[in-house]
Amino acid sequence: MNADIQKNLKHNLIVNLLDGGFFGFAMGFASFVTVLPLFVSTMTDSALLIGLIPAIHNAGWQLPQLFTARWVSRQSRFKPLVMGLTALERAPFLGLALAAFLSPSIPKEATLALTFGLLVLQGLGAGLTANPWQTMIGKIIPRERRSTFFGAQAAAANLLASVSAFLAGVILSQNNASQGFMFCFLLCFSSMMISWIFLGLTREPSTPPEPIAAEAPGFWTNMGNILKRDRNFRWFLVARMISQLAIMGFAFYTVYAVRIHGASELTVGGMTSVLLGAQIAGNVLMGWVGDHWSRKGVMEIGLGAAALSALLAWWAPSVGWFYLVFALAAIANVAVWTIGIAMSLEFGDEADRPAYIGMANTLVAPANILAPFLGGWLADLAGYPAAFIVSAAGALAALWVFQSFVMEKRIQPHSPRLEAELNTPTPPQAPGT
Repeated sequence: MNADIQKNLKHNLIVNLLDGGFFGFAMGFASFVTVLPLFVSTMTDSALLIGLIPAIHNAGWQLPQLFTARWVSRQSRFKPLVMGLTALERAPFLGLALAAFLSPSIPKEATLALTFGLLVLQGLGAGLTANPWQTMIGKIIPRERRSTFFGAQAAAANLLASVSAFLAGVILSQNNASQGFMFCFLLCFSSMMISWIFLGLTREPSTPPEPIAAEAPGFWTNMGNILKRDRNFRWFLVARMISQLAIMGFAFYTVYAVRIHGASELTVGGMTSVLLGAQIAGNVLMGWVGDHWSRKGVMEIGLGAAALSALLAWWAPSVGWFYLVFALAAIANVAVWTIGIAMSLEFGDEADRPAYIGMANTLVAPANILAPFLGGWLADLAGYPAAFIVSAAGALAALWVFQSFVMEKRIQPHSPRLEAELNTPTPPQAPGT
């Protein structure tokens, strides 16, 4: 299998980078932070409903991954699952185009219900796809290339998303609301289909699945055993959960800069450009550094950047400082998401990888969902600076956990006790455990 992987590596890198690039181009036309909230705002003034849009997407992407792990682990090839399930995350954008087209002639409540139904379907489709897709990438991309790949793919997606987001603004400004959103969602779906074609060109060798329990209880027992025996992974999960607090305050930077420091629309646009540009560069650079130096080290740098970003937002005497605030936030985002995904693939062997991926996402999902609500509650109760201080504290706590308890197996540990623990082979288990 290794020979097949090396033989097809260049091809797989290219087609999957193109898949990610066109996926990002598609999402710029239907952004979960700009276009979709704007579309929903034409039907309701509820801030809660508008705020649910990214939450539905994040929860849908993370929550199902653990529950698909057993199914994924039984496959000899993951690509057929990926191709079928990803249709569920792409087709809803065609439905959104239909909803926009029908919006002038049907009640707003009906359009709103249809829109949120499609968003839930899209989020679930993404979550069902996520585990087999990550497992497939872990299989076809060698370990020493994964951070570079994820970084380059994210950079391509961010770059093309910034282009399509600009085009979406032009389209919406030159058409009435119904037509403008319909065109944006149709362009999103069309780009998704191009992305899907490139994804389908992936070459994945077939490998017999490892023997696992025929009944579900045995598989769940095995995941419980993983959590019991893999101390390193447990601390990785703890650090990932706490890191959701580290990025909690980022959502309030723009509002704070406008309301407290009087930032203009032009300034906000400039800060957004800094955020996107830093994320594009950060994905490429930090991915490469993660492969050639240490993914754990890059994670720690990102968490340090998150703490500095939040403290600087709390302290900043003028709006000009927020350019640096957003640049540091971009570095933190790349570390928590791009490098976090790459690092989660390092745990376990081929047979256990779907279980590890599922736990690394689903068990972290509650923290990811609750953190924005905590931030909003703090901002309402004590002001935005309170949310920034808690974010900084979360970043420093996650950094401490990474430095003190999480070990990277390919880096020589400093503690002989931890080194011995990491290098101790997992005891063989009887079938069904």
